[in-house]
Amino acid sequence: MRLTAAVLDAPNARELADFYLRLLPGWGVWRDEDGPDWVHIRPPDGGTGLSFQSEPVFVPPVWPSRPDRQQMMTHLDIEVDDLERETARAVAEGARLAGFQPQAHVRVLLDPVGHPFCLYTETAQESQ
Repeated sequence: MRLTAAVLDAPNARELADFYLRLLPGWGVWRDEDGPDWVHIRPPDGGTGLSFQSEPVFVPPVWPSRPDRQQMMTHLDIEVDDLERETARAVAEGARLAGFQPQAHVRVLLDPVGHPFCLYTETAQESQ
């Protein structure tokens, strides 16, 4: 067995995949897995990728979690060299900075449909 991807649901798979293609330099659509309701993208080295599936009744999760709202099922951790620069770039590409930031060397952002993801520097990993 080999894990090939994590799948994120969205109202429009193509639009969310396009955001992550802009966010993750060098990544591309894998093989023939590009359609209106399913897109699979991978890093240049061919490692584990991300897939996106259209879900017509998608409800975005709430960050931080609340018991009466849609729960976050997973989130992505993306290591960056320059946290402030990459946070600004992610926001310019369509992400939103989350109101709650639990760690100094991590930035929690929400992708265009509300999935939380974290940008972090190696410093954050060393301090944990």
